[in-house]
Amino acid sequence: MRLDIEGLSVDAGAVRLVDDIRLAVDSGAFVGLVGPNGSGKSTLLRCVYRALRPAGGVVRLDGDDVHAMEPRVAARVLAALPQESSAEFDFTVTEVVAMGRLPHRDRTAASDREICADVMERTGVAHLADRGFLALSGGERQRVLIARALAQRPRVLVLDEPTNHLDIAHQLDVLSLVRRSGLTVLAALHDLNLAAAHCDLLYVIADGRIVASGAPHDVLQPALLAEVFGVRAHPVRHPETGAVQLLFDLLPPTT
Repeated sequence: MRLDIEGLSVDAGAVRLVDDIRLAVDSGAFVGLVGPNGSGKSTLLRCVYRALRPAGGVVRLDGDDVHAMEPRVAARVLAALPQESSAEFDFTVTEVVAMGRLPHRDRTAASDREICADVMERTGVAHLADRGFLALSGGERQRVLIARALAQRPRVLVLDEPTNHLDIAHQLDVLSLVRRSGLTVLAALHDLNLAAAHCDLLYVIADGRIVASGAPHDVLQPALLAEVFGVRAHPVRHPETGAVQLLFDLLPPTT
């Protein structure tokens, strides 16, 4: 399923948070959205997964306006992992993951159990099945929420900093799992090296606007990173994969 964002703008009072964003995610592609804190990444993603209605523009899934879809219909094709998730009741891990099955009318108890068991195994949380969600560590919670999103069996997956709270092994595991899923993925990523290693295409956002886009090795160039992130970057190639990786230090002080 293809995702298109066309001329999207978001206002907060008199302040424009996101201005005329245009981007596309081809069916089955993994596209990363990168930019400094406060650049508009989360605001943009909230419009995509219907938590926020834009002031202008449209989000389309295979040509259909996502905000015009009936909620259950949208939930059957699009799943999201927001940056911050809260739970007021201490559901078990199995119960939290099973919530991903709710949009599906044709579900049965047996099919739900099979799907949930599969995604819990793939995300490494099967051993936590009977644990209370609120008793988990931040990293364990994050993996459970990813399992819930995958249990939804979406065609489009929107992720806002999905590697938050995860140790390096689980960061690599989760992004590799998402990469192999075949889903259309739009993810805001804080770590530029993870973005370079896993994304087909990157969009760079700064001050609410897209300032660059393209393949990671074309986008993650020292001049752009100095301008957008205020750091000096030294690109190197991964010795096995050939993916661009970055070493950072502070820009020298200006005189």
